[in-house]
Amino acid sequence: MTATGQTQLTAPAPTPPADSRRTRPARTRRGRADPGDELPVGTRQSRLSRLLVLVGLGALVLYSVAPVWWLVVSATKDQRDLLYTNGLWFGDFNLFRNIEQVFTYNDGIYLRWLLNSLMYASVGGLVSTLVALAAGYSLSRFQFPGRGLLLGAVIGSFLIPYAMLTMPLYLLFSRIGLVDTVWAVLIPSFISPFAVYLAKVYTDGAVPEEIIEAARIDGAGELRIFFQIVVRLMSTGGATVFLLSFVQVWNQFFLPLTMLRGEEKWSLNLGLYFWNSKRDEAGVDLTALVLTGALLSVIPLVVFMVSMQRYWRTGVTLGALK
Repeated sequence: MTATGQTQLTAPAPTPPADSRRTRPARTRRGRADPGDELPVGTRQSRLSRLLVLVGLGALVLYSVAPVWWLVVSATKDQRDLLYTNGLWFGDFNLFRNIEQVFTYNDGIYLRWLLNSLMYASVGGLVSTLVALAAGYSLSRFQFPGRGLLLGAVIGSFLIPYAMLTMPLYLLFSRIGLVDTVWAVLIPSFISPFAVYLAKVYTDGAVPEEIIEAARIDGAGELRIFFQIVVRLMSTGGATVFLLSFVQVWNQFFLPLTMLRGEEKWSLNLGLYFWNSKRDEAGVDLTALVLTGALLSVIPLVVFMVSMQRYWRTGVTLGALK
């Protein structure tokens, strides 16, 4: 009762919903939940999912790193340790001696194979990138009869395994006298349908039509537009195409095996295969040299990928600003 004789009513304090009381754990004086309090709904499932994801990622990392670790360990062993020691751990350290033998065996033919692979991959990658950028730009920004059919043929060519084209190429090159020449390896590497499609997709998003039309209005020719505008705008895509082409040519085996005869023109993969086959043909075991040579063959790819990082970083930053 108040002084005026009226009763003052007070509203009861609101109670939290039942769900919130069930999902929120009680807090102690220090603000921490008691171990016996009930966990929120879905907490156990989320922890199990994270555990499964971590286990899966760990298995993938192990699957990827284990062969590299075995190669590094094996390259440090001599022929005896390869047979009588643990394959995943070191024996007597003979890496530098193996490297010396790799570069001196058979009058240093390994260095010749390495230079051949660098030449095949560099020249083939550069020409393939230029052809892919030009073809992708044409399919993206020009309208001509049969454009859709040509694009469908490019996409459909992905279904044809590259090894199936080796014998037709051999029969064609044997007629024109290109077998056992460097052109028999270089010419097939100049064309990559996947690189053409990748360049076309990248041109759709990276080359605005307004810039091309403005350049045409200013009197620039198509070649000048392509080399001074389109190529610069597609530097990130071109770097990606060049990397894929370089790695593809570097890892080629069946095409050089079919086309090349003399060992002076062999690629690095074909030369290491020849060294490994001597164990069955001539009774000479060169496993230690083959493994060391395989480890050395990875170094140019690592250097190449590290040197190309700035182009990808630039492209990612440009996409974030847009």
